[in-house]
Amino acid sequence: MQPSGYVDTSAREALPEESDWPDLIFTTPDVQYPDRLNAAAELLDRAVAKGHGDRIAIHSAEKSLTYAQLLAAANRMAHALVDDLGLQPGNRVLLHGPNSADMVIAWYAILKAGGIVVATMPLLREAELTKVVTKAGIRLALCDARLAEPVHATAKADTPLTDVVEWGEGKMLGALTARKPATFENCDTAADDIALIAFTSGTTGQPKACAHFHRNVLAMADTFAKHLLHPKPGDIYAGTPPFAFTFGLGAFVVFPARFGAAVALPSKPGFDALCETIERFRVTHTFTAPTGYRAMLGLKDRFDLSSLKGGVSAGEHLPAATWQAWKVATGISLIDGIGATEMIHIFISASGSQIRPGATGKPVPGYEAKVIGDDGGPVPDGEIGRLAVRGPTGCLYLDDDRQKSYVQDGWNITGDLYRRDGDGYFWYVARNDDLIVSSGYNIAGPEVEQALLMHDAVMECAVVGTPCAERGSVVTAHIVLKEGHRGDDALTADIQAFVKRTIAPFKYPRRIVFTEALPKTQTGKIQRFRLREGEA
Repeated sequence: MQPSGYVDTSAREALPEESDWPDLIFTTPDVQYPDRLNAAAELLDRAVAKGHGDRIAIHSAEKSLTYAQLLAAANRMAHALVDDLGLQPGNRVLLHGPNSADMVIAWYAILKAGGIVVATMPLLREAELTKVVTKAGIRLALCDARLAEPVHATAKADTPLTDVVEWGEGKMLGALTARKPATFENCDTAADDIALIAFTSGTTGQPKACAHFHRNVLAMADTFAKHLLHPKPGDIYAGTPPFAFTFGLGAFVVFPARFGAAVALPSKPGFDALCETIERFRVTHTFTAPTGYRAMLGLKDRFDLSSLKGGVSAGEHLPAATWQAWKVATGISLIDGIGATEMIHIFISASGSQIRPGATGKPVPGYEAKVIGDDGGPVPDGEIGRLAVRGPTGCLYLDDDRQKSYVQDGWNITGDLYRRDGDGYFWYVARNDDLIVSSGYNIAGPEVEQALLMHDAVMECAVVGTPCAERGSVVTAHIVLKEGHRGDDALTADIQAFVKRTIAPFKYPRRIVFTEALPKTQTGKIQRFRLREGEA
């Protein structure tokens, strides 16, 4: 590692032993970075230097900012962090609030001042924030006044958090920044100084703290965004993932600045608000989970979505049925991708004519991927195995024994089961724990889900295994129905018969549970572990 630009080096000291690091490879010219690098300067200062200062950076109902205005606001806040709030380079700063222009300003200001951003999901409560604050060793929090209550409660508990500063009308942060200079000397950080700590969204119940360097922040733009999205000035991005989810951070903060595009931020959660934002600001590209695209299909007749030119789906596997339905409705070929908080963003994907509906795609330029067996060796094409990936980013858990499980022989083992075809395309099968063994058969829950989603009555579904003394497990489908359908015995039988006609009959769900909603994380991922716990 390069000499740190931080005074507080405790986060770097909590990184895994280097023998447990993944292999970090820099095989393309796009990811050849200098030793000294501040991601905020490279994104925001450089955007203005390249002539984008008068371009709109952020559209929102609250306020819209050009890149020049965004840079000035971030510089003023960086001064306040250093001069008034005592931020030392290397200190972690909690960032808590919904996606907003103020969140973007604060994110840039923290990096400029040499802080490490720890952004959190907007709906986290005191108990969850306490875990984050304690794990990351956070003294200072910046938060939206509307969501400040659990942050203050965390500060009053037995945690390292001592200072909570709110933004919003009449709040302290605005007063501190109002009279500060519009220029700021950015902290001289190393490319491998930690820029952010991202906590996993908890689909397995136990979130982990993932450290990412300044160069990692740029790498997600210079790999996936550059080669798959082909962004350009004039593009306007919008979607649902929070900035705390690195899918959202890339889409709405990093990618636009790197390429002179803009972001349009919905004023509230939900897909109605997203569609309103698309219509109002003439959004060109959307970013959300498959759940979001299915919801928007039901809203498309109420809103003008004609400005859309592209879209990215991530967070969960994109079923071919959802891809096809969106294509028919909008003419847009959705870009599917698999990413991970551990890897910072998407590392396998395909776009344009390279898309094969149902397949995730091929490794993004700069990354390598393979499918391995239990012995760690590659399996033949067509066979199912564990996905292993490496590239310019990789898993670095802070002070966590699970590092040794995620990183093996220098490769990041994502916990997904895949198969690769003869053309080099990677096809998602299941998460490791989504594979159901019933009467000796291996049944992938997502394959059953894809068949179920083709039924006219099914809005959403999740498939898990239910313990069974006779069969080991049986396939159980939890289904949310479309309006106008009733979950009775007749519909159960009809759905089961449909699945038997669609895929191998032994894979059909022997149990069907109709439900009003599926448990999900705040990023839209279905929490199948909660369903499995209920079945157990």
